[in-house]
Amino acid sequence: MRTDIQNRQDIEKLVNTFYDKVKTDETIGYFFTKVIPVDWEVHLPKMYDFWENILFNSTTYKGNPIEAHQHVHKESPMLSEHFTHWVKLFTHTVEENFAGKNAETIIQRATSIATVMQIKVIH
Repeated sequence: MRTDIQNRQDIEKLVNTFYDKVKTDETIGYFFTKVIPVDWEVHLPKMYDFWENILFNSTTYKGNPIEAHQHVHKESPMLSEHFTHWVKLFTHTVEENFAGKNAETIIQRATSIATVMQIKVIH
């Protein structure tokens, strides 16, 4: 039975599961493996902090995700389709692992973040 996202450990499970998919994804994986090869030991803890802040209003995240994505976009253009696919993959990962109010909230916020990111990075 799926439970709701309740704490940082759940955030870590979500982020790890999501990025395991991203690494081998045919549509967006190359941004993480070839365009800007990610140091996962550095990136994953940042993502734990980011999503913990988004869902639980922690103050652990320090960074500028728009700036980071603008840098990637300069190296290899990001398209609307990439953001749409990212949301689909993120949503699927949440839904296969969690169910509840926080799961719904993180999907809504991820969708909003992707929309804003797309506007700031592409346009």
